[in-house]
Amino acid sequence: MKKTALYFGSFNPIHIGHLIIAEYVVENSDVDDLWFVISPSNPLKKKETLLNSAQRYYMTQIAIEDDPRFKVCDIEFKLPIPSFTAITLAKLTELYPEHQFLILMGEDNLQNFYKWRNYEYILENFQIMVYPRPGCQGGELKNHPHVTFINAPMMEISATQIRNAIKEGKKIHYLLPEKVQQYIEDMGVYRK
Repeated sequence: MKKTALYFGSFNPIHIGHLIIAEYVVENSDVDDLWFVISPSNPLKKKETLLNSAQRYYMTQIAIEDDPRFKVCDIEFKLPIPSFTAITLAKLTELYPEHQFLILMGEDNLQNFYKWRNYEYILENFQIMVYPRPGCQGGELKNHPHVTFINAPMMEISATQIRNAIKEGKKIHYLLPEKVQQYIEDMGVYRK
C-alpha cells in the first residue's frame, strides 16, 4: 500500500515555504508521495483575496510538474462547497483504496483542529503529521496518538505576505517558484 501525505490548502499562491515542507516530508519520513489538495474555499477563511480555483490549481501544477514525488489533487472541486476535510478523506479513501492517506498540516491548524467538522472521525481514522509554525503551541491535541510532529524547517513565509507584497509592488522573486512568479506577472493577479 502506498503511503500518501495530503497537504490541504488554498495555495493562494503556492510558495517556496509549501514546497520546502513538502520536500522535507517526502525525504524524511516513510511517505511515498505527497498530494497538494487545492481547497476551492475554506470555511474558516475569508474569500475576498481568494483567486479562483482553476488559477490556483494551475499555479500549483506548474510549480511541481517536474517532480514525480508530488501531485495536484482537485477532488474538492467535485464535492459540495464548502469542502470539509472529513468528506474529502472519505471520498479519496473510496477512490484510491491502494493508498494509505495521512494529513500534513501546520501547527496553527492543529490548534484549531477541534473547530473542523467531524474532527473526531479524522483523528480516529488518519495519521496527522504536523510541521512547526512560529508562535504556535499545538493545542490540546499535540499528544494524541495519531498526531506526529516532524522537525521540518520553520517557515515564516505566508501567502498573505506575498499577496500584500505584490499589491505594494515589492519584489518577491525568491519567495515563489519561477514559473509561478511569471504566471502572476503575466496575468496581473493579486495587484488589487
